[in-house]
Amino acid sequence: MKKILFLLTASVAIMSCSKVKDGEYLITGTAKGIENGKTIILQGQDPTTKMTVALDTVKVENGKFEIKGKVTEPAFHALIVQGSPAPLPFILETGEITIAIDKDSIHKSKISGTYNNDEYVKFNDDLNKTQKSLVDFQKKNTQKMQAAQQAQDTATINGLMKQYMEIQTEVQANSKKKYITYAETHPKSFISALIIQSMTADPSADIKKTETLYNALDESVKNTTPGKDIKTKIGQAKMPAVGASAPPVGSAK
Repeated sequence: MKKILFLLTASVAIMSCSKVKDGEYLITGTAKGIENGKTIILQGQDPTTKMTVALDTVKVENGKFEIKGKVTEPAFHALIVQGSPAPLPFILETGEITIAIDKDSIHKSKISGTYNNDEYVKFNDDLNKTQKSLVDFQKKNTQKMQAAQQAQDTATINGLMKQYMEIQTEVQANSKKKYITYAETHPKSFISALIIQSMTADPSADIKKTETLYNALDESVKNTTPGKDIKTKIGQAKMPAVGASAPPVGSAK
């Protein structure tokens, strides 16, 4: 009995420590090396026009910043740091999100705190490993390709292009396998919904496989905008083509 009471008390204590309620988000950020007064813009997408819009703007104070508000479902957003050439993408969702901005290499910034953002980071790390051979080839042969182009060395150019295409084909195939495996093993992840949504736009994708992956998703993911879009696209794909004749009455199914 004492053990049960202890667990209940601990659960209440943990819940009371949370700074956000359901449907709210809190972004707590560090911006080491960024001057006071520099702006950070939270950028999202207008649900009607699909245009990029600024949702909030805050200023860095003593290397820190904070953004809070309400959110109805997970969706990709971005932070725009004044003076940075690139945005920092992350998933805005209910919960406390921690972001440590790397002012010199924005893509090296650290994002954590919520399930989908933690999954996004792990997914990207895994994908980068898969694509490393292609990146390494580009780094190793960029100067060689430039020299060949200047010298109009067609044989070298064609040879490098052939190698590049072979590696690219292999990387694309391996990446596609990883996408499918991820969606199969992460039914609660928003990333899975985006993967399956991309499959609905791929003419080469197996619609039955797409539907199987969708059916396995957690209801919370099915109820997101991408989840609803997947359901619509699957329904459209299963409809008979315009002009197709219906099977005769009594015919075998």
